Amino acid sequence: MHWYLTVLKKYAVLDGRARRMEYWMFTLLDTIFAILIFVIGTVIGTALSGPPELSGLGFGLLLFYLCVVLMPKLSVTVRRLHDTGRSALWLFIGLIPMVGSLVFLVLMVLEGEPLENEYGPDPLAIPSV
Repeated sequence: MHWYLTVLKKYAVLDGRARRMEYWMFTLLDTIFAILIFVIGTVIGTALSGPPELSGLGFGLLLFYLCVVLMPKLSVTVRRLHDTGRSALWLFIGLIPMVGSLVFLVLMVLEGEPLENEYGPDPLAIPSV
């Protein structure tokens, strides 16, 4: 939970670097929360509207959640790209059908540069708070 809250606190910080653990723990917890919000919203919506029809409450709550965490997701992704020595423009690689998503995944898995780069000091060299 520490990693999730850390990313939310730095929601508008686009400079600096984010280590792999910060990015992937945020992604894991974000996915878990999105699934839980959808399931809970769907169960509540179905209970309120009756069994025959499925309510859109689950989708509505999920859409609201995704809008709330959009900026933190983008900022941690940009900082993760900075850790590998790449600029934020590499986000657009994901727009290339099929191949772009695979390349983007590889970029997120790569180890960060070991020393200080143009985006800041190595986050592994700085003790975690």
